[in-house]
Formats: sequence, C-alpha cells, structure tokens
Amino acid sequence: MSLTALGSSSAAGPPGPRRDPRPGSPVPAAAAMTAACLLLNATYEPLGVVSSRRAVVLVLAAKAEPVDVSDVLCHAELVALPVPVVVRLTRYVRVPYPAHVPLSRRAVFTRDGSTCVYCGAAATSIDHVWPRSRGGTHTWDNVVAACRRCNHTKADRSLAELGWSLPQPPRAPSGSAWRLLGHRAVDPRWRAWLGLPDVA
Repeated sequence: MSLTALGSSSAAGPPGPRRDPRPGSPVPAAAAMTAACLLLNATYEPLGVVSSRRAVVLVLAAKAEPVDVSDVLCHAELVALPVPVVVRLTRYVRVPYPAHVPLSRRAVFTRDGSTCVYCGAAATSIDHVWPRSRGGTHTWDNVVAACRRCNHTKADRSLAELGWSLPQPPRAPSGSAWRLLGHRAVDPRWRAWLGLPDVA
C-alpha cells in the first residue's frame, strides 16, 4: 500500500515536513498509517483502538466501513481510499469488558476535560481533594485535575479550610469507552463517538 496527501500536486513536488500538526489537519502520509483509528461495533459502541493500517485492511475486506477519515489517501492495488480515523464493523461482535475503570493521570484529565476543577485553567497535574497526608485515598472520588497554581495553593489543606468548592463531586467514569481508553490519549475527532465533551 502507498499513500498520498489529498490536494497535493506532483508539479509542486513532495510536501515538506509538518511540525506540530493541529488535530484534524493533514499529516504526513507515513505518519498516517502508524496513527490510531477508533474501532466501533456495528451498534456504534466503541470497541477499541487499532492502527490505521489495520483499519484500512478491515475496510478493504468489507469487515468495516469508514465513519470519519483523514486527509491522506491510501493506494492499494486498484483502490484508493482515505485513511480512516473512525471505522465501524459491519457485523456485531460481543466483547466482555472489565467492570473496573483504571485510574490514571491521563484518564482523570480526560474525565475533567483537561481543565482545573478549581479555577477552570488548563490542568497540569492531579490533586487529591482530601489530601493523602491526612488519610485521603487515591480513588476516583478523591482525585481531580488541577492547575499548578491551585495545586500549590491548596497543598495539604481541605476545601472547607480554603472556602473552595467543586462544581460536582468527582466520580468513576463508566462505559466501554472509558474502560478501553483510560490509558490512551484521545484523538479530538473520536470524542463525539466516545460521549466525551469537546475540549476548547
């Protein structure tokens, strides 16, 4: 299989390297096939994440259909198709999921929209609402995303001591999407299919 970027011109020569591509913008062809693709069940329920190359193979074998695609074309024999970002299986598969959603820094950031729950600034760390030095647990209902300033100001004090409050109590996320993606960076183009809020 070979790749070309959509909209490129042979007369203009090969495209130069792209630095810090924005989500949703065209990326180098080689990078596109090593990227990840969200795999949905036939019912549109998130199943997991596969490589873009695997997603192309599934589409060519008619085992999946593209739902969202990138700006890069993949050429395979006599067929050319955009590299998928999200694909949906054409047949339903039953997959057992673990009941527990793993707690990780990345998962907390995803749950809280990568913003500080105390002030709304960009989150840079996680904070234990009830400090661990005072018996707080490292559990979903006691861990939130926070910015550096709020984390430093709060230190080992409670919210009551500071007069702070939370917009809503932290809790463990649920659903297959969280069980699968708790430890993985989420492509912004997947968020609608995962039931996640958009991040500004």
